[in-house]
Amino acid sequence: MKEAVTHDVDGDALAWPQLTIDRSKRGSLVDQIVASIALLVNGRDLRVGTKMPSVRQFAKCNGVSTFTVVESYDRLLNLGLLSSRRGSGFFVTRNDVVAPTQAALQPGPTSIDALAPDLYSGVSDALPVGAGWLPPEWYGETTILDAVRHAMKIPASRLRGYGHPLGFPTLRQHLAATLSEELFACEPDQVLLTHGATHAFDLILRTLTKPGDTVLVEDPGYSNLLSLIRHHGCIAVGIPRGEHGLDFDALMRQAAATHPKLMFVNTVLQNPLGTSLSQAQAHRLLGVAEQFDFWLVEDDIYRELASRGDASLAAMDGLRRVIRVGSFSKTLSPVLRVGSICASNTLIPELLRIKMLAGLTTSEINERAVFHAVSARPYKRMIERLVAQLDQGRERTIERLAQVGMTPIARPRGGMFVSAGWSAPPTVQRNGRVIADLALKAGILLAPSEFFMLRPPESVWFRFNVAYAADTPALLAFLKAIDD
Repeated sequence: MKEAVTHDVDGDALAWPQLTIDRSKRGSLVDQIVASIALLVNGRDLRVGTKMPSVRQFAKCNGVSTFTVVESYDRLLNLGLLSSRRGSGFFVTRNDVVAPTQAALQPGPTSIDALAPDLYSGVSDALPVGAGWLPPEWYGETTILDAVRHAMKIPASRLRGYGHPLGFPTLRQHLAATLSEELFACEPDQVLLTHGATHAFDLILRTLTKPGDTVLVEDPGYSNLLSLIRHHGCIAVGIPRGEHGLDFDALMRQAAATHPKLMFVNTVLQNPLGTSLSQAQAHRLLGVAEQFDFWLVEDDIYRELASRGDASLAAMDGLRRVIRVGSFSKTLSPVLRVGSICASNTLIPELLRIKMLAGLTTSEINERAVFHAVSARPYKRMIERLVAQLDQGRERTIERLAQVGMTPIARPRGGMFVSAGWSAPPTVQRNGRVIADLALKAGILLAPSEFFMLRPPESVWFRFNVAYAADTPALLAFLKAIDD
């Protein structure tokens, strides 16, 4: 049996046994490791204060990759079983957490999942109440189709080569001019085009982090981002966000304890809450980032749906410590897959190098289509209509959900989403995932709180897309049946 050496709370050396890991067993290696360590901790085999093996020691002892160990330790941190100390390692924190069983850790074959194809494909017959896109008619189909047809008239000379590494120059010039007029001074060479916002997040993580680095995220926050951070071997640490913004006491504690490399934040119309940071909170966040020397990645994809004058970290900071990510998936169509990164002149070259290494250039045809759409005269009127439709849909959604006893967990300031639920705490039989699985069988795609949170939810709630939830009798009938 392989052994690694660790130490208990008194400093005495302990032999760390090899865990029993069954690679043929259903469920991930991470699930098995988390369940096994939780049992050891709760059974007092590992006492509070015991130092865990290093990531490399644990990986070597148990024949798994360091990425698997990083994700396992990350989950144990979020469960409250372990704590981390910069430069010292991981330590057992408490013994009073219920150990997750293998059955609890594994979704069934009909279980809803944050990365389920049905939530992104748009071809499912299920009602996409939890989806992140709007009905095509809300975007202005004529404007988009005209832009796509125009883009297809690309000159024959442009069919050679891969296109400009930074992205279609005319679109970058347009973005830089628009941002300079409305938010902050920006040059075209400070704009890097991407395959949407998630691609932008991936490039930033590849460029600025390494496995084992701490990355701060909002809790609740964007579900795909949590998975992406773990995929890169980083440790995601959640900072609670609620009705009134970020929990700055928690932010200060975590920043001091973990020395994060960067933090992702939605300044306006946060996903999934729909809230926005005040000017004062944004200034305070910049101060914390300066004090503890970490980057701020501003997820700004909902900016065009927000009110003019709302806080902008990039505008306050001038792209010194802030990296701004934008996208057109919420105002045009997610099918076009065009996003952007705005960053300092010193950071853009390295991001560009990683972009070329990871996948060369982005689609010039898509970028041309976006340019023709956003530079056309009807675009601003289309955005105004879209905001008005969302405002009406949001109010109707809140009214309809109230009929089945559901209330918003935060009053949204605008945008596409209302996150609402029941006040009763979740149970094994009645929680977000269980209800979402039942909804899926009934032909309804729900997005439960578990998709968006690192902490265990204190109540049962879901993110609702107001375009689909506002006037849907089938949804209300299902929720009423669940609540009865």
